[in-house]
Amino acid sequence: MTADESTQETEASLADEPEVRQALADGNRGSVVAVVADHPSSPLAWTELADIADSEGRAIEAFAFASVAAEFARDQLAASGWQPGEAVPWSDERNRAFLRALDTQRRAAIELGLNDRAARLAGELSSADPDAPARIASEFTPTQLISVVTTAQLFEAAAANEAHTAAVVEARAGEPLAEPAVLDAAGED
Repeated sequence: MTADESTQETEASLADEPEVRQALADGNRGSVVAVVADHPSSPLAWTELADIADSEGRAIEAFAFASVAAEFARDQLAASGWQPGEAVPWSDERNRAFLRALDTQRRAAIELGLNDRAARLAGELSSADPDAPARIASEFTPTQLISVVTTAQLFEAAAANEAHTAAVVEARAGEPLAEPAVLDAAGED
């Protein structure tokens, strides 16, 4: 077979984990630990756990969880023939767990003062996919997290507001209403 006839090399890719994706989609932030316990070698599950720790400012846990995620991802990638330094494209959604884990680990390393480690992780991330850091920054930032409010919490807040309003109305019962203030129309002809 000549070089022209050789098949093009396939890009590195993590294993597809539909059951993990589904469990994460069906759960909430509190259920991610259970997903990790059910799928302890899943890079995606560990990455989600790392992202939660990162978003809550728990740098030590974020670093540890992201380290585990990245290590499991490297093992999966190596099993498919990948070598460190080779591309791991963001365009393949399965690979995003690895790339996000590297970035979370890098950010946590900075928080912990591990600047040399952070620089190595930034280099590894960039060599895996130079566009990944920008994609992660725009799509997976802690500031994009939304607090989940249950229906019960909404009703509690509404009831507290109603009780406060009723107390204010009762306290002001019998007081005369103030006349509206007239604004001076200075400068108008």
